[in-house]
Amino acid sequence: MKNLLKLASIACLLFTIVSCNNSSSENENTASDSTVISHKLGNTTIYGQPTKIVVFDFGSLETLNELGIKPVGIPKNYTPDHLAALKDDAQVADAGGLMEPNFEKINSLAPDLIIISPRQERFYDEFVKIAPTVFVDIDNSNYMKSFEENSLMLGKLVGQEEVVKEKIAATKEKLKQAQEQLKSNTENALIAMHNNGRFSVYGAGSRFGFIHAELGVKPAVDQLEEATHGQKVSNEFIVETDPDYLFIVDRNEAVKGKGADKSEIENKLIQQTKAYKQGHIVYLNPQVWYLSGGGITSTNMMIDEALNVLKKG
Repeated sequence: MKNLLKLASIACLLFTIVSCNNSSSENENTASDSTVISHKLGNTTIYGQPTKIVVFDFGSLETLNELGIKPVGIPKNYTPDHLAALKDDAQVADAGGLMEPNFEKINSLAPDLIIISPRQERFYDEFVKIAPTVFVDIDNSNYMKSFEENSLMLGKLVGQEEVVKEKIAATKEKLKQAQEQLKSNTENALIAMHNNGRFSVYGAGSRFGFIHAELGVKPAVDQLEEATHGQKVSNEFIVETDPDYLFIVDRNEAVKGKGADKSEIENKLIQQTKAYKQGHIVYLNPQVWYLSGGGITSTNMMIDEALNVLKKG
């Protein structure tokens, strides 16, 4: 009887050891299969390779689209035209507005990753209750570095880091060629957003400063505020600055789908500028420059659009 009890004890001990080893092995596999993403709002741990992704940041959406990754949900009402295929795809759910996410819908999609932008920053705590959430932003003071880091992060998460590296290299080469073509350009430029009859202007480190900081176009005025919404100015300020080029981002066209009347923008005062007289008032694609940006698709579009105008002189 004692021998039987002893054998039973040994068997139990062996079972416990094996169970512990298996548990330890499972924990090690789980740990090795996780990725921690550090961002402005915290650290997000993502287990495995996400396949059900809700995306609110359009730059990230572009990059995932370039990789053939289809999200399960996006804010369809504001999706830019260059991503229209996703907007029209019935398999991609409408996750609500950029400023008003539909949390009930998002929860029903059971995502394993949510990607948000500064427009949804205040909802971060709500998002993390549903799924691991990564905040993605662009550092406009160092656009290309930020663009590269964000793109590589996304590529790593979906197992396509090498493909992303190739796309980044191609984008950087395009930018290098554009810089080469524009290096002899001596004309300056002012970038202004028009919103309901009012202008805000943006400098080199601003959200639209790509033209200055990356393409090397001289700013028409230095030391502008680098606020998110730019520096509010009058028509008289633009006349006094008298830029060679005046780049316009029409916010109403981006948000409401209907641009302002050009006579409102190119009013009698603006007509006094060199930009107007030389035919150098340029309307940038607001869906790219205002709604999107920061992704592989929009960065290439920004280079092409600006270069196409500035090369002609």
